[in-house]
Amino acid sequence: MVKKAPRRTAERIQTAALQLFNRFGEPNVATTLIASDMGISPGNLFYHFASKERLVNALFDNYQAEMRALLPAAADIRDLEHSWFFMHSLFELVWRYRFVYRDLNDLLSKNRHLEGQVKDILALKETAFSQLLTQLHDAALLQQSASERQHCATHMVVMLTWWLSYEYVRDPRHAMEDASAQQGVLHGAQQVLSLMLPYLAPTPKAQLLALMQVYSDTLSA
Repeated sequence: MVKKAPRRTAERIQTAALQLFNRFGEPNVATTLIASDMGISPGNLFYHFASKERLVNALFDNYQAEMRALLPAAADIRDLEHSWFFMHSLFELVWRYRFVYRDLNDLLSKNRHLEGQVKDILALKETAFSQLLTQLHDAALLQQSASERQHCATHMVVMLTWWLSYEYVRDPRHAMEDASAQQGVLHGAQQVLSLMLPYLAPTPKAQLLALMQVYSDTLSA
């Protein structure tokens, strides 16, 4: 049997840091804690990442690459079921890097590298949602003016970006734990897609409500 090559230390550090940042919040996790959690020396960690800021930047770059790969799919969506899968996939990605969303204001206040990067991602999200709404409008599922589509796309970005902060405020002891993953992802996807409900024709509106109910029932089963 061919043995798998051991993961490089830098990758292991990123994995450990991501887990700790997600659970406790980036401001509450020191590099010494990451090293201790991994069973390596702080010097070993600093050999790969000379500061916590560089480690945060590496994680954000990973997140950004995944988000940039996912968002273009919005341009090919022409029905509600694929809209649901797309939104659910977005929230799964948000959940995997939830420390970014949980601590976004704090990160931006002290990390200059992220300022422009975050603005670019917000703009790409808004473009993707505008494309999604336009496709559904052209498919006669959505009844919106161009101005309404733009406003709705902005609202969707706001909801996507700050939904986990809302969940955290509601339940700070449990909202960021792995056990809350399915619930957080499902509720977030539902809330963003719900912004389309006032603009859907009766039949697709009923379809979207039924689709969301099916997934809610699956979660509670």
